[in-house]
Amino acid sequence: MAKIVIYTTQVCPYCVQAKRLLQKKGVAYEEVDVSRDPELRHMMVQKAGGRFTVPQIFVDDKYLGDCDGMYALERAGKLDSLLNPA
Repeated sequence: MAKIVIYTTQVCPYCVQAKRLLQKKGVAYEEVDVSRDPELRHMMVQKAGGRFTVPQIFVDDKYLGDCDGMYALERAGKLDSLLNPA
């Protein structure tokens, strides 16, 4: 099973939507709250190629995208294979 990490903040509706989809898929994920830790947020921005909005989602340390990107992958039928590689 893939290791999924999602960077979030406490009051982000897109974070809630992204986590809800991951839960619906039945996959475990690690949530990293960057709302009160500038160092963690800086690390997230570096990993996400300069993107500073949340959520930022990674699968096995590879950038998956943000909430919109994850839902686009879901609509295209590509998300499951990324979350559960064979």
